[in-house]
Amino acid sequence: MCGLAGELRRDGRAADVSAVARMAATMSDRGPDDGGLWAQGPVAFGHRRLKIIDLSAASGQPIVDSAAGLTGVFNGCVYNYRELREELQAKGHRFFSTGDSEVVLKAYAEWGLDFVDHLIGMFAVAITERATGRLVLARDRLGIKPLYVAETPGVVRFASTVPALLAGGDVDTDLDPVALAHYLSFHSVVPPPRTILRGVRKLPPATVRVYEPDGRVDERVYWDPSFTRRADRADWSARDWEDALHESLTTAVRRRMVADVPVGVLLSGGLDSSLVVALLAGEGQRGLATFSIGFDSVGGREGDEFRYSDVVAKTFDTDHHQIRVAAQDLLPPLEAAVAAMAEPMVSHDCVAFYLLSQEVARHVKVVQSGQGADEILGGYHWYPPLASVGREQAVETYAKAFFDRDAAGLARVLDPAWLADGDPAREFVAAHLARAGAETAVDAGLRLDTQVMLTDDPVKRVDNMTMAHGLEARVPFLDHEFVELAATCPPELKLAQGGKGVLKEIGRRVLPHEVIDRPKGYFPVPGITHLEGKLLDRVRDALGAPEARRRNLFRPDYVNTLLDAPNAELTPLMGNKLWQLGLLEMWLQSHGID
Repeated sequence: MCGLAGELRRDGRAADVSAVARMAATMSDRGPDDGGLWAQGPVAFGHRRLKIIDLSAASGQPIVDSAAGLTGVFNGCVYNYRELREELQAKGHRFFSTGDSEVVLKAYAEWGLDFVDHLIGMFAVAITERATGRLVLARDRLGIKPLYVAETPGVVRFASTVPALLAGGDVDTDLDPVALAHYLSFHSVVPPPRTILRGVRKLPPATVRVYEPDGRVDERVYWDPSFTRRADRADWSARDWEDALHESLTTAVRRRMVADVPVGVLLSGGLDSSLVVALLAGEGQRGLATFSIGFDSVGGREGDEFRYSDVVAKTFDTDHHQIRVAAQDLLPPLEAAVAAMAEPMVSHDCVAFYLLSQEVARHVKVVQSGQGADEILGGYHWYPPLASVGREQAVETYAKAFFDRDAAGLARVLDPAWLADGDPAREFVAAHLARAGAETAVDAGLRLDTQVMLTDDPVKRVDNMTMAHGLEARVPFLDHEFVELAATCPPELKLAQGGKGVLKEIGRRVLPHEVIDRPKGYFPVPGITHLEGKLLDRVRDALGAPEARRRNLFRPDYVNTLLDAPNAELTPLMGNKLWQLGLLEMWLQSHGID
């Protein structure tokens, strides 16, 4: 797990190594253990390293393979790197390290642009060929590892974070009105390739992009799972599906124990993270380090779920750590969490993950997390309504449950100068839901959330907050083989028992019943959901700051209405609408965007 940066000049000049060095330096939190720079002609790479696999200098980056004529930088983890190494050695490749980074480079040397098809894991990678000058960028199937790109005439820059690109300079920091509409409508989700900044784009998940020396840019999507039923599984019973998913998930958690350092688990006490602990215990893990966080109650809302995580920790005899945060302690970590965001993210989970990661990083460098199970296996409340409508009604049903605002709501919030044409979020969702390859409205909704919402909300949130402390988070529910299998599972099995029915049945085999038969939990930070005191003052200051007044994003009368009753307007997902506006301004100001 690391941070990468780079530049490709397409104007005949040598790469700006100082700019790449500035970009890499901003990511010392992502890679506190080591760093490196490399440049040759029009290409320069920078890297910050978190040592997880092969702790020696041999796996330092940028990694240069002189024999193959390749240089690369890599962020992530390839869980099948040992198997690939053996396969590549059998094909005649010789290795100078024992890490996964070199395996990625050798895989490219052997299979070219198809190298991504052989990788099981999470990754963002940049590779350049000495002989041709070609630059290749690639991102993992579920977009677990980020990769941002800023292109100006003659120059392509890329990095693991938006702030890194800003540090390089020459980035158009004007806001993108279409992305702004997504942010305010699609619950802060800005689908790729856009970001909130006009001059920064993100490489979409499951994508390989090639910058050719002659100026061409080619791009292909290498993975797009089918959310339809398969004929060879038509006779599967509910028990067959449980068995298959159980086996696949067990493989996924086993894969994610690959490391040369200890691996822990973020244990919320919910079904998903509890099941990760149970499966690891079943694989023989003993004394597993587990971590839970809780907050003081605010406004009558509970702030912890320790009673559930404690049951799991006791059942599986884990080395458990409870982290309790007082309400008055929230403002400093909130500021730090905002600064750590590669893009603005409204979820109050960010502060929880930031604080949890801060504590966990004192004990381990790698953790597994239960993130993604709700999107993969139908755990959210908006999926059952989709089961009762046809594909043609899916947009309205999904939007009613998930969207923060419609077009009229946007017009009420935004100054007319910032209104995009049409209704970008609804148009995007409609097009995605209508795509072929999904059998029912539920399948289409699950596909949308798996491929878009999951990547650009919870997965990004976990990556940013854990990496702010040099902590690598692994997500077994996003093992691509598990996702492929789950995508073909009949929706009624997923939606049973109030959601994730098939997963609950797996849980009944290995977990205490009170962890399964409980109200759906969340990662609660009630001090942000219910704005008051110092946090409310901070939001007020952000929206009234000189930068905010110059930007003039929001209608003053609407902002004043929210400030007069800061907890009165909530989104359908119970997000605070005032917090949504304040967070955007806080993020922009935190990163010096005027």
